Amino acid sequence: MDLKSLIRDIPDFPQPGILFRDITTLLRDPEGLRYTIDFLTQKCIESEFQIDCVVGMESRGFIFGAPLAYKLGSGFIPVRKKGKLPAAVHRIDYELEYGTDSLEVHQDALHPGSRVLIVDDLIATGGTASATAKLVQKIGCELVGFGFIIELRDLQGRKHLPDVPIISLVEY
Repeated sequence: MDLKSLIRDIPDFPQPGILFRDITTLLRDPEGLRYTIDFLTQKCIESEFQIDCVVGMESRGFIFGAPLAYKLGSGFIPVRKKGKLPAAVHRIDYELEYGTDSLEVHQDALHPGSRVLIVDDLIATGGTASATAKLVQKIGCELVGFGFIIELRDLQGRKHLPDVPIISLVEY
């Protein structure tokens, strides 16, 4: 299946000069969505990831991470923006191109030694994925890899990530 044909390009969003890769057109296509989850699962199995949980970043990482965790027989852990989780959290602050942001995970969600796969819809500059990796490693987890649906290669996000396997299904 040609996943690129299911991803819509929106020029000048969220600001002029940006070409936004919109996955809502992929998500509305039942065959495309099923194929995406199955293909990502297959790639994880081929990579022989031994994981305890899939960590998905807010919010599109939830869309792909939860069904992937189900297919892999693991747990799913949401990583959220600051102030969205109700119990005690671990937090990491990180730099963006235009300021700072924070990510949080419940303190009881991950334990030292847990083997973690981080999943999101897209890797661009790598800032959010890198911050999530630092957060899970700060807790003492073993980061086994990353899984992305889309990779924007020209933005070189990989160079900001730890040296673990990285799966991406579609590259631009």
